[in-house]
Amino acid sequence: MAGAALGQSPTSNSPSPSLTAGEVIRRIKEHVGVPWFPKTVDNLLTGSPETPVLGIATTMMATLDVIERCVAQGRNMVVTHETPFYLHQDGTDDIKEDKTLLYKLNYCKQHDVALFHFHDHWHMRKPDGIAQGMMERLGWQKNVDDPKDPKTFTFDGLTLAKFARQMQERLGARTMRVLGDPALPVHHVQTSWGYAGREGGIPLFSKPGVDVFICGETREWELVEYCQDSIRAGNKKAMIVVGHVLSEQGGMILCRDWLKEFIPEVPVEFVAAAEPFWNPAESLGPPSPPKA
Repeated sequence: MAGAALGQSPTSNSPSPSLTAGEVIRRIKEHVGVPWFPKTVDNLLTGSPETPVLGIATTMMATLDVIERCVAQGRNMVVTHETPFYLHQDGTDDIKEDKTLLYKLNYCKQHDVALFHFHDHWHMRKPDGIAQGMMERLGWQKNVDDPKDPKTFTFDGLTLAKFARQMQERLGARTMRVLGDPALPVHHVQTSWGYAGREGGIPLFSKPGVDVFICGETREWELVEYCQDSIRAGNKKAMIVVGHVLSEQGGMILCRDWLKEFIPEVPVEFVAAAEPFWNPAESLGPPSPPKA
Protein backbone atom coordinates (compact mmCIF):
# COMPACT_ATOMS: atom_id res chain seq x y z
CA MET A 1 0.00 0.00 0.00
CA ALA A 2 2.71 2.45 1.04
CA GLY A 3 3.89 4.50 -1.91
CA ALA A 4 1.35 2.98 -4.31
CA ALA A 5 -0.49 5.44 -6.52
CA LEU A 6 -4.18 5.16 -7.23
CA GLY A 7 -4.30 7.07 -10.48
CA GLN A 8 -5.96 10.38 -11.19
CA SER A 9 -9.16 11.86 -12.52
CA PRO A 10 -9.67 15.15 -14.35
CA THR A 11 -10.40 18.19 -12.21
CA SER A 12 -11.98 21.49 -13.12
CA ASN A 13 -9.43 23.50 -11.12
CA SER A 14 -6.29 24.91 -12.69
CA PRO A 15 -3.19 23.43 -11.06
CA SER A 16 0.14 25.15 -10.72
CA PRO A 17 1.86 24.53 -14.07
CA SER A 18 4.92 22.94 -12.46
CA LEU A 19 4.24 21.90 -8.88
CA THR A 20 3.62 18.19 -8.40
CA ALA A 21 3.28 15.95 -5.37
CA GLY A 22 6.71 14.52 -6.11
CA GLU A 23 8.25 18.00 -6.14
CA VAL A 24 6.64 18.86 -2.80
CA ILE A 25 8.07 15.67 -1.28
CA ARG A 26 11.48 16.42 -2.77
CA ARG A 27 11.50 19.83 -1.07
CA ILE A 28 10.36 18.31 2.24
CA LYS A 29 13.29 15.88 2.11
CA GLU A 30 15.64 18.74 1.28
CA HIS A 31 14.50 21.02 4.11
CA VAL A 32 13.68 18.67 7.02
CA GLY A 33 17.30 18.67 8.16
CA VAL A 34 17.83 14.94 8.77
CA PRO A 35 18.82 12.12 6.40
CA TRP A 36 15.90 10.34 4.76
CA PHE A 37 15.57 6.82 6.10
CA PRO A 38 15.49 3.96 3.57
CA LYS A 39 12.76 2.30 5.66
CA THR A 40 10.05 4.72 6.78
CA VAL A 41 6.28 5.22 6.83
CA ASP A 42 6.82 8.65 5.26
CA ASN A 43 5.47 7.83 1.82
CA LEU A 44 3.00 8.97 -0.81
CA LEU A 45 -0.05 6.74 -0.34
CA THR A 46 -2.52 7.97 -2.97
CA GLY A 47 -2.09 9.88 -6.18
CA SER A 48 1.31 9.73 -7.83
CA PRO A 49 4.49 11.84 -7.91
CA GLU A 50 3.07 13.43 -11.08
CA THR A 51 -0.20 14.54 -9.45
CA PRO A 52 -0.59 18.32 -10.03
CA VAL A 53 -0.88 20.11 -6.69
CA LEU A 54 -3.63 22.75 -6.45
CA GLY A 55 -3.16 23.42 -2.76
CA ILE A 56 -1.71 21.73 0.33
CA ALA A 57 -3.26 20.95 3.70
CA THR A 58 -1.48 19.73 6.80
CA THR A 59 -3.38 17.72 9.37
CA MET A 60 -2.74 15.46 12.31
CA MET A 61 -4.92 12.65 10.92
CA ALA A 62 -6.39 12.42 7.41
CA THR A 63 -9.82 11.16 8.37
CA LEU A 64 -12.50 11.06 5.69
CA ASP A 65 -13.98 14.22 7.20
CA VAL A 66 -10.64 16.00 6.91
CA ILE A 67 -10.11 14.86 3.31
CA GLU A 68 -13.60 16.02 2.31
CA ARG A 69 -12.95 19.45 3.83
CA CYS A 70 -9.56 19.65 2.08
CA VAL A 71 -11.20 18.89 -1.28
CA ALA A 72 -13.88 21.53 -0.63
CA GLN A 73 -11.10 24.07 0.00
CA GLY A 74 -9.16 23.11 -3.13
CA ARG A 75 -6.32 21.44 -1.21
CA ASN A 76 -5.68 18.20 -3.08
CA MET A 77 -2.38 17.32 -1.39
CA VAL A 78 -2.77 16.35 2.26
CA VAL A 79 0.29 16.06 4.49
CA THR A 80 -0.90 13.89 7.38
CA HIS A 81 1.08 13.04 10.49
CA GLU A 82 -0.78 9.81 11.24
CA THR A 83 -1.85 7.08 8.87
CA PRO A 84 -5.06 7.52 6.86
CA PHE A 85 -5.45 3.73 6.60
CA TYR A 86 -5.90 2.49 10.19
CA LEU A 87 -2.43 0.97 10.73
CA HIS A 88 0.81 2.84 11.38
CA GLN A 89 2.65 1.00 8.60
CA ASP A 90 -0.27 1.66 6.18
CA GLY A 91 -0.72 -1.97 5.23
CA THR A 92 -4.25 -2.86 4.14
CA ASP A 93 -4.04 -6.46 2.89
CA ASP A 94 -6.18 -7.71 5.77
CA ILE A 95 -9.01 -5.26 4.96
CA LYS A 96 -8.52 -4.81 1.21
CA GLU A 97 -12.21 -5.57 0.49
CA ASP A 98 -13.53 -3.48 3.38
CA LYS A 99 -16.22 -1.05 2.20
CA THR A 100 -15.03 1.84 4.37
CA LEU A 101 -11.47 1.54 3.11
CA LEU A 102 -12.65 1.28 -0.51
CA TYR A 103 -14.91 4.29 -0.11
CA LYS A 104 -12.01 6.39 1.19
CA LEU A 105 -9.65 5.19 -1.54
CA ASN A 106 -12.20 5.83 -4.26
CA TYR A 107 -12.92 9.31 -2.90
CA CYS A 108 -9.21 10.15 -3.07
CA LYS A 109 -8.99 8.78 -6.62
CA GLN A 110 -12.06 10.68 -7.82
CA HIS A 111 -10.73 13.98 -6.45
CA ASP A 112 -7.03 13.57 -7.32
CA VAL A 113 -6.02 13.61 -3.66
CA ALA A 114 -2.36 12.93 -2.93
CA LEU A 115 -2.00 11.73 0.67
CA PHE A 116 1.52 12.01 2.07
CA HIS A 117 2.19 10.27 5.42
CA PHE A 118 4.73 12.49 7.24
CA HIS A 119 5.54 11.01 10.63
CA ASP A 120 9.08 9.74 11.19
CA HIS A 121 11.13 12.62 9.83
CA TRP A 122 8.92 15.32 11.37
CA HIS A 123 9.63 13.74 14.76
CA MET A 124 13.36 13.37 13.94
CA ARG A 125 13.66 17.04 12.96
CA LYS A 126 15.69 19.19 15.36
CA PRO A 127 13.76 20.18 17.35
CA ASP A 128 11.02 17.55 17.03
CA GLY A 129 8.32 19.21 14.93
CA ILE A 130 5.46 17.83 17.01
CA ALA A 131 7.04 18.77 20.35
CA GLN A 132 7.85 22.31 19.19
CA GLY A 133 4.37 22.78 17.74
CA MET A 134 2.67 21.59 20.92
CA MET A 135 4.82 23.89 23.04
CA GLU A 136 3.72 26.81 20.88
CA ARG A 137 0.09 25.69 20.81
CA LEU A 138 0.02 25.61 24.63
CA GLY A 139 1.98 28.84 25.02
CA TRP A 140 4.72 27.18 27.07
CA GLN A 141 7.73 28.83 25.39
CA LYS A 142 8.72 30.57 28.66
CA ASN A 143 8.41 27.32 30.61
CA VAL A 144 10.53 25.03 28.43
CA ASP A 145 13.69 23.62 30.00
CA ASP A 146 15.55 23.19 26.70
CA PRO A 147 14.22 24.83 23.49
CA LYS A 148 16.28 22.37 21.44
CA ASP A 149 14.33 19.46 22.98
CA PRO A 150 10.97 20.92 24.07
CA LYS A 151 9.56 18.01 26.03
CA THR A 152 10.09 19.06 29.67
CA PHE A 153 8.76 22.19 31.32
CA THR A 154 8.91 24.07 34.64
CA PHE A 155 5.95 25.90 36.19
CA ASP A 156 5.36 27.98 39.30
CA GLY A 157 3.30 25.52 41.33
CA LEU A 158 -0.25 26.13 40.17
CA THR A 159 -2.55 23.31 41.18
CA LEU A 160 -3.11 20.28 38.99
CA ALA A 161 -6.78 21.24 38.66
CA LYS A 162 -5.92 24.71 37.30
CA PHE A 163 -3.09 23.40 35.15
CA ALA A 164 -5.34 20.79 33.53
CA ARG A 165 -8.12 23.33 33.00
CA GLN A 166 -5.71 25.67 31.21
CA MET A 167 -4.57 22.84 28.96
CA GLN A 168 -8.16 21.88 28.23
CA GLU A 169 -9.08 25.43 27.24
CA ARG A 170 -6.03 26.01 25.07
CA LEU A 171 -6.45 22.73 23.20
CA GLY A 172 -10.25 22.87 23.02
CA ALA A 173 -10.37 19.40 24.58
CA ARG A 174 -13.66 17.76 25.54
CA THR A 175 -12.53 14.37 26.84
CA MET A 176 -9.11 14.96 28.42
CA ARG A 177 -8.53 12.71 31.45
CA VAL A 178 -6.50 13.29 34.62
CA LEU A 179 -5.05 11.05 37.35
CA GLY A 180 -3.86 12.57 40.63
CA ASP A 181 -4.71 14.96 43.46
CA PRO A 182 -6.39 18.12 42.08
CA ALA A 183 -4.49 20.17 44.68
CA LEU A 184 -1.05 18.83 43.65
CA PRO A 185 1.36 21.73 42.94
CA VAL A 186 2.71 21.52 39.39
CA HIS A 187 6.39 22.40 39.03
CA HIS A 188 7.95 19.91 36.62
CA VAL A 189 6.17 18.44 33.60
CA GLN A 190 7.29 15.65 31.27
CA THR A 191 5.52 15.25 27.93
CA SER A 192 5.28 12.34 25.52
CA TRP A 193 2.93 13.48 22.77
CA GLY A 194 1.03 10.83 20.83
CA TYR A 195 1.12 7.22 21.99
CA ALA A 196 3.08 6.30 25.12
CA GLY A 197 3.68 2.64 25.79
CA ARG A 198 4.37 0.96 29.12
CA GLU A 199 8.08 0.45 28.41
CA GLY A 200 8.81 4.09 27.65
CA GLY A 201 6.10 5.63 29.80
CA ILE A 202 7.01 4.18 33.20
CA PRO A 203 10.54 5.67 33.26
CA LEU A 204 9.18 9.08 32.20
CA PHE A 205 6.39 9.09 34.78
CA SER A 206 8.75 7.80 37.51
CA LYS A 207 11.58 10.23 36.76
CA PRO A 208 12.65 11.97 39.99
CA GLY A 209 11.28 15.49 40.20
CA VAL A 210 8.54 15.00 37.61
CA ASP A 211 5.15 16.06 38.99
CA VAL A 212 3.00 15.58 35.89
CA PHE A 213 3.40 13.17 32.98
CA ILE A 214 1.40 14.08 29.85
CA CYS A 215 0.71 11.78 26.90
CA GLY A 216 -1.73 11.54 24.04
CA GLU A 217 -2.98 8.02 24.61
CA THR A 218 -1.92 4.75 26.21
CA ARG A 219 -3.30 1.39 27.30
CA GLU A 220 -5.40 1.72 30.44
CA TRP A 221 -4.51 -1.78 31.63
CA GLU A 222 -0.75 -1.13 31.42
CA LEU A 223 0.60 2.40 31.87
CA VAL A 224 -2.53 3.94 33.39
CA GLU A 225 -2.74 1.11 35.92
CA TYR A 226 0.93 1.62 36.84
CA CYS A 227 0.48 5.37 37.32
CA GLN A 228 -2.65 4.79 39.37
CA ASP A 229 -0.83 2.32 41.64
CA SER A 230 2.16 4.64 41.95
CA ILE A 231 -0.05 7.48 43.16
CA ARG A 232 -1.85 5.13 45.52
CA ALA A 233 1.52 4.04 46.93
CA GLY A 234 2.18 7.61 48.02
CA ASN A 235 4.05 9.17 45.09
CA LYS A 236 2.93 12.76 44.60
CA LYS A 237 2.53 12.61 40.86
CA ALA A 238 -0.15 13.00 38.22
CA MET A 239 -0.93 11.86 34.69
CA ILE A 240 -2.84 13.71 31.97
CA VAL A 241 -4.13 11.82 28.93
CA VAL A 242 -4.98 14.40 26.28
CA GLY A 243 -6.15 12.16 23.42
CA HIS A 244 -3.95 11.33 20.44
CA VAL A 245 -5.33 13.86 17.97
CA LEU A 246 -5.17 16.90 20.22
CA SER A 247 -1.79 15.87 21.62
CA GLU A 248 -0.06 16.27 18.24
CA GLN A 249 -2.27 18.74 16.39
CA GLY A 250 -0.05 21.71 17.25
CA GLY A 251 2.83 20.03 15.47
CA MET A 252 0.94 20.05 12.19
CA ILE A 253 0.06 23.72 12.59
CA LEU A 254 3.81 24.29 12.79
CA CYS A 255 4.25 22.03 9.75
CA ARG A 256 1.95 24.34 7.76
CA ASP A 257 4.10 27.35 8.63
CA TRP A 258 7.28 25.42 7.83
CA LEU A 259 6.01 24.29 4.40
CA LYS A 260 5.08 27.86 3.50
CA GLU A 261 8.74 28.81 3.77
CA PHE A 262 9.70 26.80 0.68
CA ILE A 263 6.44 26.17 -1.20
CA PRO A 264 5.22 29.55 -2.50
CA GLU A 265 3.34 28.35 -5.59
CA VAL A 266 0.10 27.19 -3.95
CA PRO A 267 -1.86 27.87 -0.75
CA VAL A 268 -0.77 25.86 2.29
CA GLU A 269 -3.28 25.60 5.14
CA PHE A 270 -3.85 23.60 8.31
CA VAL A 271 -7.05 21.53 8.52
CA ALA A 272 -7.81 20.32 12.03
CA ALA A 273 -8.88 16.76 12.71
CA ALA A 274 -11.85 16.51 15.06
CA GLU A 275 -11.41 15.11 18.56
CA PRO A 276 -13.04 11.71 17.95
CA PHE A 277 -14.99 11.36 21.21
CA TRP A 278 -17.61 13.49 22.91
CA ASN A 279 -18.66 13.75 26.51
CA PRO A 280 -22.29 12.70 27.15
CA ALA A 281 -22.35 14.87 30.29
CA GLU A 282 -22.17 17.93 28.05
CA SER A 283 -25.39 16.90 26.23
CA LEU A 284 -23.97 18.51 23.10
CA GLY A 285 -23.52 15.48 20.88
CA PRO A 286 -20.64 14.97 18.46
CA PRO A 287 -18.45 18.04 17.89
CA SER A 288 -18.56 20.21 14.80
CA PRO A 289 -15.45 20.29 12.59
CA PRO A 290 -12.77 22.14 14.60
CA LYS A 291 -10.96 25.32 13.68
CA ALA A 292 -7.23 25.91 14.02
